[in-house]
Amino acid sequence: MANYYDTLGVAKSATGDEIKKAFRKLAHKYHPDKGGGDEKKFKEINEAYQVLSDKEKRQQYDQFGQTFSGNGNTGGSSSGRQGPGFGGFSSQDFDFGGFSAQGGPASGWEDIFSGMFGSAGRARGHGRAGSDIQVDVEISFEEMVQGVKKNIRLRKLSSCDVCHGTGGKPGSSETACADCGGSGQVRRAVQTIFGTFEQAIVCERCLGRGKIYKEKCAVCHGTARLEKEEELSIDIPAGIDDGQMLSMRGSGAAGEHGAPAGDLFINVHIRPHPFLKRRGDDIVSRLDITFAQATLGDKVSIETIEGEMTMKIPAGTQPGEVFRVRGKGVPHLGRFGRGDQLVTIALIVPKKLSREEKELIEKLGKITKK
Repeated sequence: MANYYDTLGVAKSATGDEIKKAFRKLAHKYHPDKGGGDEKKFKEINEAYQVLSDKEKRQQYDQFGQTFSGNGNTGGSSSGRQGPGFGGFSSQDFDFGGFSAQGGPASGWEDIFSGMFGSAGRARGHGRAGSDIQVDVEISFEEMVQGVKKNIRLRKLSSCDVCHGTGGKPGSSETACADCGGSGQVRRAVQTIFGTFEQAIVCERCLGRGKIYKEKCAVCHGTARLEKEEELSIDIPAGIDDGQMLSMRGSGAAGEHGAPAGDLFINVHIRPHPFLKRRGDDIVSRLDITFAQATLGDKVSIETIEGEMTMKIPAGTQPGEVFRVRGKGVPHLGRFGRGDQLVTIALIVPKKLSREEKELIEKLGKITKK
């Protein structure tokens, strides 16, 4: 039986934010509605997250492992047994990425019986939800520090502008679906080893609406969706990290016949700065100074993300010494304040000396030996 921490790919000491971030990344990767998605893996991820994201359940899990009871009773179920892998949880304890455990397509009960009774598929209700879309957006180091609004052009399935996502010709009336008689469901007999059972499934003709339009939309031909190019504005917050994912709910592909649209995921990439580097929420840089400046002290100009500023170098500064410039780092994402700039001192050693410079350094060397 898989360890919940291993399932999410996090350490046992992981924080709540780290667990949430790992869950979102894996859920996006294995979502059943995506090409290459894995419903079984998706449910394992959800099960692990439901436990580890709850402080009390996580505490019990850490103490008792997957044999603990989700209701806080560590003595097991009333029957003295626990279901494999659920440790006392009922099916209602789990939310499979928007498909509830109570009869939704990702339901544990439906998984058990789908091979016996078939499946109504994901078109339950008024059509399939739209698929998620992922795009990559590149920003500069400066934009990462300041935050930026980016406009992107995206070609995707969008709701038909002519029929407004209904699939029917404007002005056309609706009539009861002939296949289901207006109920939105059709019944069929299924032969199993236990006998013959009758099952209600979503009507494929009206997609569960119970009604159809007498005339289809001439533009989308009744599909209610069209592929077209759209321009979207994305707000990228200050302090975002390289490779971090943003999401815009409902900005993915349009759903079928008014079903919810998918989500848009934005993978943010940050172009490196020529000489400023990021370390957490701090910015690190290097400052080259001469032997005289290090020995006698000086006021020097340094480059920050906000432009040049003056910094004092005290007498006797050593190579490798680090000076902290408060408040010149990266803003803390989602909260107030920002990091600092850490300036590391490097000593400039000249490769060529004039005769006069050489004589002066030799004299200095003799003085320091005394």
